[in-house]
Amino acid sequence: MENVFKYYEFSPFFLDTSDTFSGNEICYSELNETHFLIFEKNNDTYNLYVSRYLQKNDIGVNAPEILELLVENYDKSIPAHRIMIKQYLH
Repeated sequence: MENVFKYYEFSPFFLDTSDTFSGNEICYSELNETHFLIFEKNNDTYNLYVSRYLQKNDIGVNAPEILELLVENYDKSIPAHRIMIKQYLH
């Protein structure tokens, strides 16, 4: 998974204090000024979301305006999971 995070330029993981992600660690990649892909780390699994915030600094601090689960239990070996990131970032 580290290769996925580096390749798509996700931020380092940090603790969510907004209760949106149940206090789990999250990281994000910017799609534009208000839309982001977010990985939530829940023990040894990762969930991928697309979200909208007023600004980047709100991530992990305030609830998002929009949050949609794209992939539950992300697995980089599953082509459909990899395609989900590519459709947003490339």
